[in-house]
Amino acid sequence: MRSFIAALSVLVVALVALLVWANRPLDKLPSGSKADRIVVEKSSHTLTLYASGRPLKVYTVALGRGAGAAKQREGDHETPEGLYVIDARNPRSRFHLALHVSYPNALDSAHAASLGVPAGGAIMIHGVGRGLGWLGRLQPQIDWTDGCIALTNPEMDEVWKLVPTGTPIEIRH
Repeated sequence: MRSFIAALSVLVVALVALLVWANRPLDKLPSGSKADRIVVEKSSHTLTLYASGRPLKVYTVALGRGAGAAKQREGDHETPEGLYVIDARNPRSRFHLALHVSYPNALDSAHAASLGVPAGGAIMIHGVGRGLGWLGRLQPQIDWTDGCIALTNPEMDEVWKLVPTGTPIEIRH
């Protein structure tokens, strides 16, 4: 019984340490920073904000739960690839803030039409769903979205402030 209690104690301490690590504070950026470009690298699961051609900050992200290909159609759970723009903001998103990506572009729409399927839409950069913010930096360990790009809630708070509507975004493999 003592060995079980000792093992359970070690497990609890390890879990608490993991959650503390996963929710450590973000590195601060200079006051007044603004991004003028976003690049998402799906292969490395990163979202990089740029300002005047220089990287401002890099975030680790979760992507669509599909196979990792470019989005082809509505419902395939893939994250699109291409050139887009942040064209809207949703402060009341069920995923703790959301920046809308202008998918589908003309190329995406034409490709989906050639396949006889709808292109889909509602691709966002967003935080974690309500009640799951405690996951912190553990959330990008599994691709879980329907094709969106997910950050931790504190990271999404930061990106929300740094990225104005109209910011170009390139999503590439």
